[in-house]
Amino acid sequence: MVSTGFRSLLVGALLMLPACSFTEDSLWPSFSADDPAGSEAPATETAAAEDENGQPTAGVPSPQPALGTGNFVPPGVTDGQETGTFVGKKVTELRQELQRLQAQISGHNGQLQQLRGQLVANSQRYHGTVAAVNARLQVGTTPGNPILVQQFTSAQADLDRLSQDVAEMNTLSGNIGNSSTMSAFLAESAKAAFSVSGAIDADHRQLAILEDEVNRTDVLIDRLLKEVSNDVRRQTNYVSTERANLNLLSTGIRSGEIYGGSLMNIAMANSGTGIGVTAGVANNTAGKRPLIVIRFDRADVPYQQALYNSVSKVLEQRPNAVFDLVAVAPTSGGQARVSLNSNKARRHSENVLRSLIEMGLPPSRVAVSARTMAEARTNEVHLYLR
Repeated sequence: MVSTGFRSLLVGALLMLPACSFTEDSLWPSFSADDPAGSEAPATETAAAEDENGQPTAGVPSPQPALGTGNFVPPGVTDGQETGTFVGKKVTELRQELQRLQAQISGHNGQLQQLRGQLVANSQRYHGTVAAVNARLQVGTTPGNPILVQQFTSAQADLDRLSQDVAEMNTLSGNIGNSSTMSAFLAESAKAAFSVSGAIDADHRQLAILEDEVNRTDVLIDRLLKEVSNDVRRQTNYVSTERANLNLLSTGIRSGEIYGGSLMNIAMANSGTGIGVTAGVANNTAGKRPLIVIRFDRADVPYQQALYNSVSKVLEQRPNAVFDLVAVAPTSGGQARVSLNSNKARRHSENVLRSLIEMGLPPSRVAVSARTMAEARTNEVHLYLR
């Protein structure tokens, strides 16, 4: 059931802002957002920035994925005794190799714990900076506020540090893989030593102990490698997602408005699978109701918020959605005037497309076309759901 507060917001939007209409009634209740050609909505109106409970969510970075908690301490190597046999010397050599291997594992484990600490610290700093920017955008601010620009630069640096931490962890994963190769070699060497002639019982007893310790070390390395690989995968996806959200935050700072997460991230989150959709050539939109109409009847039309709201709402319900962006020019005023208006409409459509890309929508999701329309009174850009 729709909450009373949210229903009031919808009704208010219908009464105050009638020019930007949304289609596809089966996707969501029909309502109107900011009129791109009219007056700007009050700064407190943030329909796209609230979840179903009315809590602000727009622009908030994704939570950092949980890091592994394993602490990988090698089991140690049991001291042996010299037997004077060839096999006894081989056991001593293998024991020394195992000690060096376990020292490497201790070093890998120490580096892992350090990198985890850095990742957490850099992530907390990044989230704090982004939260400060969003809090300012939430209440409204001036376009290109220099304070927010400085904070954005700081957030970029924090995300770059996170990316570097993940790169170092990926290098660590490769080093652990090398240690795993060495562990497999030691296991095979210990096993092969049992078949060498000239051994005494003490040699075989020490070989059995050594083989057990090599196997335990090998298991430890496998666990370490698996946990580091999972950390790298999750943190790489996290940094990639936050780069897209940071690009959108930059757009919000330039306009002084708050948006939600990247449009592509919204689509991915609601699909649960990879998305590979290409818009291709423009579709025939004759007779279709546009998702949103942007009328360029004055300079600096503030259409971005309404555009984001409409497209993000579609992607929540249809993650694979593609769109047709149509530049519309009026037919009045003679051929020269129509030609001039058509060129202007195309430039407006290019700007709208650029805004969609900045919001995180891949250009392959949008087909662009142009047409004239007798009903149009000014240059317009229409966005249709394919």
